Amino acid sequence: MASASEGYVPQLSHLMAQSAGALVRSPSHSRRAEARRRLARHSLWLVAGLSALIIVLMFAFDATEIGLMPKRGSPELWPVRILTDFGKDEYVLWTLAAMFVASAVAYPLVRSRARPALARFAIRVEFFLLAVALPLLLAEAIKWIVGRGRPFVGGKADAFNFVPFAGTAAYFSFPSAHAVTAFALAFAVTAIWPRWWVAAFLYAVLIGASRLLLLAHHPSDVVGGALIGIVGAMAVRYWFAARRVGFDIGDGGKIVPL
Repeated sequence: MASASEGYVPQLSHLMAQSAGALVRSPSHSRRAEARRRLARHSLWLVAGLSALIIVLMFAFDATEIGLMPKRGSPELWPVRILTDFGKDEYVLWTLAAMFVASAVAYPLVRSRARPALARFAIRVEFFLLAVALPLLLAEAIKWIVGRGRPFVGGKADAFNFVPFAGTAAYFSFPSAHAVTAFALAFAVTAIWPRWWVAAFLYAVLIGASRLLLLAHHPSDVVGGALIGIVGAMAVRYWFAARRVGFDIGDGGKIVPL
């Protein structure tokens, strides 16, 4: 740790270097192998189950569901348009980044006895930020590769309107970035505060539902986003725990917050 007698800039520089170094160093936890096996097992179940659901939705429900939704741009959907912005990736990421920067900037200024609590807060915000950002990077690559048309692009309810590598917003339907953001954030929150799981996943489900009501996505797009968000956040949690940053690993490879 930097000495409180050092100047502000040296303290801040030391803090940022220490924060980055903690996450890029080699994993050191003695139970990391158990946690890795547990992560692989849970991820496999999620991928298998939700992938099967995505296929079923594409063939049996996607086209029917979007046909039941209100017309795009309907005035009565204004509350849904406000709600959906709470899952917009840019807003969530910028908010988390601002919170992390603010905590880092404040760290050298607070009294020594307040620093452990502020450091714990910064680590948790850093976890939230990476738990959302990294799955989103994967989702953006998949969107570009898959090139699935959004509902009614092309003039009809076609669940199989694909133009791979199109790279345009009209063909960025699968997976839903809002769903990735919301479900990744929901998992990250419950990883720190398990008792909040109902509120966290209710938020994620509402964000996913808003994308359907606004005809921005098919149901399978939302499920695909949820899958990537949850599994991605699980992997980030393991990365932190294996390095003893913000998390510990208990018996059986169970990861718990510090």
